[in-house]
Amino acid sequence: MSENPSIFLAGASRGVGREVAQLLAKSYSVKALLRTDAAQAELESLGITTVRGDALDPTALEAAMRAEPVGAVISTVGGLPKDGQRADYLGNKNLVDAALKAGVQKFILVSSIGSGNSAGALPPAALETLRPVLIEKAQAEEYLIASGLTYVIIRPGGLKSEPATGNGVLTPDPTIAGTIHRADVARLVCQCLDADQADNRVLSAVDRQMTYGQADFEVLSFS
Repeated sequence: MSENPSIFLAGASRGVGREVAQLLAKSYSVKALLRTDAAQAELESLGITTVRGDALDPTALEAAMRAEPVGAVISTVGGLPKDGQRADYLGNKNLVDAALKAGVQKFILVSSIGSGNSAGALPPAALETLRPVLIEKAQAEEYLIASGLTYVIIRPGGLKSEPATGNGVLTPDPTIAGTIHRADVARLVCQCLDADQADNRVLSAVDRQMTYGQADFEVLSFS
């Protein structure tokens, strides 16, 4: 996607989004949507343009995304409810709507193993604990798929905040589960920007060395 003007990143202040921002800044023009100024100085020091806004505010989103041409949107939005309202579905729905209006070419959504048809990959107790957020993530996935945008949906397994191992892979097999470091998820997300073979697919992200017993499964090749 190097020919496209910029990448619009939502969720850059922490977690996978922060890791994605650090990688993108090396090769792309990036605009990061921030709800607070906590990460603003760090991101701007990387050469990233920041814009204040909330994924739950569709008007602000549209203004931020249409200020200049955007080639792709990456969303890692989700997490704790704000004022009783989660962003996992509504925030991502608003991002998809804004992307459509802005003529964006590709939308990469970071979701979670356990969402949609990968529910069976999680142990029943974990699935029950995570059920409220997984329901919203599944709704966001379905909305993006139905939008007509070129999409990539990446469902990471259990996340760890440790240095990248280089063993992160993407698989279309929804029965695979495991853990993966956030830095490895970020690397996979960035690879999908220019990988046509990932387009319009739902892919689980795990570390080859940290799956839950499944040793042999299909892996997406970027070569």
